[in-house]
Amino acid sequence: MHPAGIFSRGVAFLIDEFIRWTTALAVFMLASVAGDFGYGLALVGFFIVYWLYGVLFEVLNNGQTLGKKIQNLMVVHEDGTPIRLPASFLRNLLLIVDFFPVFYVAGIVSLMLAKFRRIGDLAAGTLVVYVHKNERSTEANITGARPLPFPMTPDEQLLLVEFLERDQYLSSSRKQELAEILQPILDIPQNQLVAELQKIANGIRGQ
Repeated sequence: MHPAGIFSRGVAFLIDEFIRWTTALAVFMLASVAGDFGYGLALVGFFIVYWLYGVLFEVLNNGQTLGKKIQNLMVVHEDGTPIRLPASFLRNLLLIVDFFPVFYVAGIVSLMLAKFRRIGDLAAGTLVVYVHKNERSTEANITGARPLPFPMTPDEQLLLVEFLERDQYLSSSRKQELAEILQPILDIPQNQLVAELQKIANGIRGQ
């Protein structure tokens, strides 16, 4: 994983801010026609649009808001697994802290001192990384499923599913390195480890 730098994150942020404010302004204008009640409703709508924009896109769109997608960036947990709702909600909720004292100063300082992680990333345990399309593997298209080779806990099964979900964002050498961790307890040839683990994960997902 390669953490995204200040420039690429800044461009993505500006794109997302434009979308946020344009959408929020449209909601405000529509709601304001209802008078005082409409203004109150507009404030609630602004909060929902502004804060949940990042959450919804990150959780439902593979860690990518529209700005991040344009810049080929994505948000992941610091261990490389796909971002989930609690972490996304926390990092977006703390976005306001990055604005202190003015003009995103706290966020910029955090990015410079904390290896390109803003305050929300540090609190949520997340990273914004580059999406390296040239490292995407055709192994993501492997079909077929196989049963669990031995009983696994729900957490262990979740790790295998996350390994499958991360397939297109890991290089072939990194996938092999992770798969070989399980080789001592699996009766699978080394050159078939990645494919067989993906099939086990497919079986867990019922595919």
